[in-house]
Amino acid sequence: MDAFEIRGGKRLRGTVRINGAKNAALPLMAAAILTDQPVVLGDVPELSDIRNMARLLKVMGIDAKRNESRGLRLHAEDASPCEAPYDIVRTMRASICVLGPTLARRGRARVSMPGGCNIGDRPVDLHLRGLAALGAQIELEAGYIVATAKRLKGARIFLGGPNGSTVLGTCNIMSAATLAEGETIIESAACEPEVVDLANLLIRMGAHIEGAGGPRIRIEGVDALGGAEHALIPDRIEAGTYLIAAGITNGEVTLENFPLDGLTAVLDRLDEVGVRVEPVDGKPPADGMHASVRVASDRRLQPVQVVTQPFPGFPTDLQAQIMALLCLADGNSIIIEKIYPDRFLHVAELLRMGARCIRNGPTVLVSGVSQLEGAPVMASDLRASAGLVLAGLAARGTTIVNRVYHLDRGYETMERTLQQLGADIQRIDVQAT
Repeated sequence: MDAFEIRGGKRLRGTVRINGAKNAALPLMAAAILTDQPVVLGDVPELSDIRNMARLLKVMGIDAKRNESRGLRLHAEDASPCEAPYDIVRTMRASICVLGPTLARRGRARVSMPGGCNIGDRPVDLHLRGLAALGAQIELEAGYIVATAKRLKGARIFLGGPNGSTVLGTCNIMSAATLAEGETIIESAACEPEVVDLANLLIRMGAHIEGAGGPRIRIEGVDALGGAEHALIPDRIEAGTYLIAAGITNGEVTLENFPLDGLTAVLDRLDEVGVRVEPVDGKPPADGMHASVRVASDRRLQPVQVVTQPFPGFPTDLQAQIMALLCLADGNSIIIEKIYPDRFLHVAELLRMGARCIRNGPTVLVSGVSQLEGAPVMASDLRASAGLVLAGLAARGTTIVNRVYHLDRGYETMERTLQQLGADIQRIDVQAT
């Protein structure tokens, strides 16, 4: 099993280009089910989640081929398969994205209940309620969701949940509604940039969608969708991770293809901490999703309060990373997790490195220390893994981060990127050491 061996204390310096967004790519790939024409996506990262989605789509009759320019061509060659099997779906939660497109295009979908990271309960009830409102018959059968409908019919659907709106649920219902009869209005829709990216692809395919990026999305169903070409938006979570990596090592890093408009809340909190982000040419670009920025940090980091919220709030997927940073701040910080209240398995691992963190329910009090100490730690999920890597970059001595297969789901060869910035990090086989 692979692990990262990190010898901390190196200041990061250099340039990194941010890849296309994994969280956008997966529902966009699923959208290829909606048409018999090719869908070509650009700037698709090489990640295990992308490979698993391609494997799932192949089972469902979608041919997926890479090209030399990081593109991915998807083409439905067989429109009869309707089942997403457990053996593939269990590897990632985003597999649920095939449910809406398959039902809308093929009239029936049998999709295993999803798997994914261990970050707490993430039910799919809002997905099912939304599809039922569109006229689908929903049954649960031996761990599978079975949905049927001759043709979906437009409806007004509320997608708000106890912890906010649902991104994947919004993607599922929006995709399904493109082929429904009549008008669909999604209330309390997720506002994340990844939802907007999917809407833009669907519009290029011939869908009629208004309001994506706001809490109300209107979709007028059409009889058929065609093919399209579309480049992914930059990955705001990858961008935020490398931004915080620069801050925690007191580095000087330039980030290209940086999604300024997708990270406003993060930039606000980091500015209070003392991590500075400035456009390379001194002014924000006209396209706020594809900037080039320089990152530098003050020598003394300040404590802050961070509350994770749905977009445009602070993203839960950067909570572990900023916690690692605040472990070195000069004072007491508070982190409140409002999306996944149990997403704190990394706290115990940070304590092994000398951090001072006290958890009380969905809240963690982080008391800054002058130095973290390298130690063997265990990654529990994708973003917790990133937080532990960042802590290891700043720690004194050697840190071994085990189970980095979690990282491979969302970061393309992270160790190579960090090596290019001057980090002393190696991928090792712990069974061979």
